[in-house]
Amino acid sequence: MKRICVAVLFVGFAISAQAHGMDTTTLVPKGVYGREARVISYILDNNHYRKIALNDSLSSVILNRYLNELDNNKTYFLQSDVKAFEKYRFAIDDLTRNENVDPAFEIYNIFRKRYAERMDYVINKLLGLTYDYTLNEFYETDRDKEPWAKSTDEINDLWRKIIKSQALSLKLTGKKPEEIKETLLKRYERFSKSVAQFNSEDVFSLYMNSITEAYDPHTNYLSPKASDLFKQSMSLSLEGIGAQLQTENDFTKIARVMPGGPADKSGLLHNNDFITGVAQGKEGDMVDVVGWRIDDVVKLIKGPKGTTVRLQILPSKTGVGGSSQEISIVRDKVKLEDSAAKKKLINYQQDGKDLKLGVIILPSFYLDYEAYQKGDKDYRSTTRDVKKLIGELKSDGIDGLVIDLRNNGGGSLPEAVDLTGLFIKDGPVVQVKNSINKVDVLPDDDKQVFYAGALVVLTNRFSASASEIFAGAIQDYQRGVIVGESTYGKGTVQSVLDLKRFLNEKEPIGELKLTFQKFYRVTGSSTQHKGVTPDILLPSALDAAHYGESANPSALPWDVIKAVPFQRASDINDKTIARLNQSFQDRMKGDAGLKKYASDTEELKRNLSQTKISLSEVIRKKELDEVEKKKAAEKLDTKVTTTKEGLPVNDLQKLDDEFLREGLLILSELLTKRIG
Repeated sequence: MKRICVAVLFVGFAISAQAHGMDTTTLVPKGVYGREARVISYILDNNHYRKIALNDSLSSVILNRYLNELDNNKTYFLQSDVKAFEKYRFAIDDLTRNENVDPAFEIYNIFRKRYAERMDYVINKLLGLTYDYTLNEFYETDRDKEPWAKSTDEINDLWRKIIKSQALSLKLTGKKPEEIKETLLKRYERFSKSVAQFNSEDVFSLYMNSITEAYDPHTNYLSPKASDLFKQSMSLSLEGIGAQLQTENDFTKIARVMPGGPADKSGLLHNNDFITGVAQGKEGDMVDVVGWRIDDVVKLIKGPKGTTVRLQILPSKTGVGGSSQEISIVRDKVKLEDSAAKKKLINYQQDGKDLKLGVIILPSFYLDYEAYQKGDKDYRSTTRDVKKLIGELKSDGIDGLVIDLRNNGGGSLPEAVDLTGLFIKDGPVVQVKNSINKVDVLPDDDKQVFYAGALVVLTNRFSASASEIFAGAIQDYQRGVIVGESTYGKGTVQSVLDLKRFLNEKEPIGELKLTFQKFYRVTGSSTQHKGVTPDILLPSALDAAHYGESANPSALPWDVIKAVPFQRASDINDKTIARLNQSFQDRMKGDAGLKKYASDTEELKRNLSQTKISLSEVIRKKELDEVEKKKAAEKLDTKVTTTKEGLPVNDLQKLDDEFLREGLLILSELLTKRIG
């Protein structure tokens, strides 16, 4: 076979990191930081739900977290650096109480130095290499369990693979050598500028969150800047695409597409997609954002309502080794109306019986507090809206109902309690335990059952908090069947404390978001960590070890408290669940749509777990060709006869949402057994 050597030529670079914006100025702490740290340590010791002291053991955890925050893929620090930091392993607790945050800045300044060295090496050495893409070598993207590099030579070779992988990715998109050169140079110039923009407040915030999140992942320090952003996000007043972002290695990842937002409505952006570029309008240049700080990426994506933003993404279906694609989304406000409950009506025939199946999509548990406090009798809330929609579906003559809680991240706790009350006679809904072990029971006092018919509740891994309270109560009362994926496992409650209450400072200071309560089901089982396990589990691509509460080592544990008395309904029993599961397993063997869904889910699971990227052009091209062939094969004519609402008539097989279709099939089986 003829060897093909693909050269990516970069010449004439004799440029330092400083020349490319890398400021190596040593950062030092402000005096107020030590005082804030002392107060935060006091609050955590005395008020956090976990009731653990900031001690030597926690100090060790904090050091590991801080190093991971700075260098999560072990591509900057050397083993000798980490060894030098060992003097702080069991000292952070005492230093923090003594208003000393020097470890944060000493460690960060070493990181900043190593970062500058890497940028110099990339720009002056690696961008001038000729890469041989015929070699069968790989780059491991997940270095969490890898050791720190022992030498400069070892870390140099690691970066050779990183740059080679990035250059190959660009080549496979059709970019010419000079375009690859320009893209990578701009990328690493931006890397340098990004770290150069880090100031002492950023360092202190990173360090304090390493301390607070050692208690649990939802206890956070909010710097003055972060506090303002938090309040803006809670107000839902920002204009953009409606997606929560997070950083994973050098990529910006879609953590959650907000229900009812522009991204959700477009159907083009999904959870776990990676954003690699952002462009303004229809003609704007695509800006490479790999390696950018997340707040800088957010600034590019946000914009006035009605304007267009173009995103270059790596879809989650193919992962970071797949081909990129460009999508366009028109910015808008995420309004209460968009995230409010909605309904669907589907006609279906099962075993010779005509059925009308109702569906209520519930993106969040909301309450218009402002209108409620003003005494507006028409204020919007989840329970009010769902009750109205169920009433309309009842008028349509529905035989059964599906409540769709997929991607519902929670919201108002009282609304979760009140909504449960629409489906049960009365009784306790959830128990709430605080940091001094006092347990409050939140009940449904209304003895009326607004909807007594057959019920299925759909959940996925991103159903969290209030969603888990509702689904858990429906399951415990045996009022309906829970179908889908195990839920997120977020069973804690947070409160935001303004640190100004504890410190008299002229300078701006931050806030502390503190976990102080925990949710428990009426059976006594916590929703924390484990979440709610469905009665019928659908195939899932999301491994609990990497997605959800259980993915974080500092997550509060699952536990059990005393159950409270409650009266179960007679709708569902173990025999019913066993029969429905058997029918589901039978469909898994013979239902073409369900088999394809299971196959696609398994493929996505493999892609999400794939951490090794081939640096061979032949292998990478083959992988991309296979993806394109699969996409082409799926472009079939799926037009069906529809109702005026756009829903398929009398044929669940043609629903393009397999998750929902399966929930409706389970509901229809419940109904035919009831009716029959």
